[in-house]
Amino acid sequence: MEFRAETRFLRVSPQKARLVLDLIKGRRVEEARNTLMFTKKRVASHIGKLLQSALDNANFLATEKGLDVDIDNLYVKHAVANDGPRMKRIRPAPQGRAYRYQRRISHIELVLSERGKNGEAVAQVVGEESSPAPAKTRRRTPAAKKAAGKKKAAK
Repeated sequence: MEFRAETRFLRVSPQKARLVLDLIKGRRVEEARNTLMFTKKRVASHIGKLLQSALDNANFLATEKGLDVDIDNLYVKHAVANDGPRMKRIRPAPQGRAYRYQRRISHIELVLSERGKNGEAVAQVVGEESSPAPAKTRRRTPAAKKAAGKKKAAK
């Protein structure tokens, strides 16, 4: 089961939001909350509220709708920051001119999911060699360079 939350028209550039979202992707909810709490980016507080909203959505479905959801077993499955509409602005420039610039807006989407009972998304136990051997790859040798032609001396 997946639980999602979305915030739209957030006054931060998507590039800056992605920096913080990359810190919490794939982590457990408790780890993600602690990471956001100690991140010094301004957008981290907004993403923290969004994470709490997704957690509240999961809690609501667990209590009100009767779904069997283990809140402690949730992790951040998907976190993305998309472009929103851009606000065009003008800044005064020397000699009566004007420079145009754009204020970027982002839409952030966060999806929480529950890990399987046997920890499907958790790394394998140390000592097990269940992964197949890597396939042999054919390596290319670089082509030999041609020797530069001799220049004739001018008379």
